[in-house]
Amino acid sequence: MRKRDHDPRKGRHEGRPDFGRPERPDRRPDHRPEQRRRDERPEPRRHDDGPKREQRPESAGPRWRRDKSRQDRPGKKPWRPPARDRDGPVILYGWHSVKAALENPARRFHRLLATENALHRLAESGITLPVAPITADAREIEALVGPDAVHQGILAEADPLDAPAIEELDPQRLVLVLDQITDPHNVGAILRSAAAFAVEAVITTARHSPEATGVLAKAASAALEHVPLVTVPNLARALDVLKDKNVFVVGLDSSGESDLATVPLRAPLALVVGAEGKGLRQLTRSHCDAVARIALPGRIKSLNVSNATALALYVAGGRLATE
Repeated sequence: MRKRDHDPRKGRHEGRPDFGRPERPDRRPDHRPEQRRRDERPEPRRHDDGPKREQRPESAGPRWRRDKSRQDRPGKKPWRPPARDRDGPVILYGWHSVKAALENPARRFHRLLATENALHRLAESGITLPVAPITADAREIEALVGPDAVHQGILAEADPLDAPAIEELDPQRLVLVLDQITDPHNVGAILRSAAAFAVEAVITTARHSPEATGVLAKAASAALEHVPLVTVPNLARALDVLKDKNVFVVGLDSSGESDLATVPLRAPLALVVGAEGKGLRQLTRSHCDAVARIALPGRIKSLNVSNATALALYVAGGRLATE
């Protein structure tokens, strides 16, 4: 079969039908310079009915990941609590902390701030208020306690509770000693556990320990009203005072020689808890009658100091009840 309409002298597309496509006379080669053709391009449409957007720097990151509430953004100073005299009034906030303080006749109040909802809640609880409450906005309370505090619309300023001296204590069963634990959240949680396990007093140092106000009081959740918080200038001497009162002193440390569950215990008993990470100081350890650990069966052999204290109170309290 011969090939029709094929001529090797013609171009590749010259012998093909056009299939009815129209002529495009406007498509002629443009021999103008490239720069001139770019200059003649139409300008993009602009909307003049609003302000122009500012160019965001590349370091700003994606817009949807920027947190406008962050305290450390440029030009935003971090919140600082108002200056307070260490011997002046303490701040209590949160429903349980303030309610327990209002029910404690030993508390002396300076003022009570509450939102409308908190005032209705106080009225429904039937609490006799020692001072006339001040109706406040939630933002006014936030200015005193910080933007991250869960104040629940109520705040009180009161005098610190009177605490007994170490010499005035007469332990009968169980006391707790804190060796330079500085985190107020941990100390507050320890106080709450102490109130739950009927601890007679919590002893801590005057230095390297948080004040019984603000965050600590909120974390304690009313425990400040039930457990005396005794501060001493020297912990080693305080342990000697307890020994003179026939108190058996047991230090808790992860490197203790024996398990707390096997150490012979007797009442009155003092459990000494060290700071998280550092543990008991050497001087404190030397003033203990025994140093014990909490045996944990799992792969992790250490706990948060407040959790470890709660577990030690459970173990020691149970053994004192049976011995």
